[in-house]
Amino acid sequence: MNDQYLLILFYSASGSVKNLAHAIADGAEASGMPTKIRTVPRVSPNSKATEPEEPVEGEIYCTKEELQHCSGLAIGSPTRFGSMAAPMKHFLDSTGDLWAANALENKPGMAFTSTSSMHGGQEVTLWNILTYMLHQGMMIIGAPYSIDALHQTKSGGTPYGASHVNTAGPVLTDDERAIAEAAGKRLAHTIKQVA
Repeated sequence: MNDQYLLILFYSASGSVKNLAHAIADGAEASGMPTKIRTVPRVSPNSKATEPEEPVEGEIYCTKEELQHCSGLAIGSPTRFGSMAAPMKHFLDSTGDLWAANALENKPGMAFTSTSSMHGGQEVTLWNILTYMLHQGMMIIGAPYSIDALHQTKSGGTPYGASHVNTAGPVLTDDERAIAEAAGKRLAHTIKQVA
């Protein structure tokens, strides 16, 4: 029985990061890697406000058990002033117990993001996410220049991870989709090699 799976964990406000998550999943699944696409709840400045146990629509919330037992991890967040969005940071900050147990050590991981402008801090946000992975002892997988679309893109896409520029809305360009799918395939291939 094959219980390997790639966990694709994201937070998305406009739909851009969600679209990247699904493109990464398409690439991984085309390589025969099962995926679980999960999100995190929003945070509120009102400490009495809570999100429902299950989202009203879309992907379900990630559990720490899913994070602990994944074979590989892709984390995506929109850029907020050069950093990941608060809901993703809030969830990741709750995983100190996994860090203490080395639960994510040696698992392949990658980051992805979306910004509202061409120079909106994509690389800094990707490094912000990758820093979390490095602290967890994970192996980092990027989007190398062997991906042809990385040479052609006029919008999102970096060697640090898949990305989207949201100037025309949440729909990915052909190059952005190609980079995300290729990164998903590469991550799936690496998971299989590590296993």
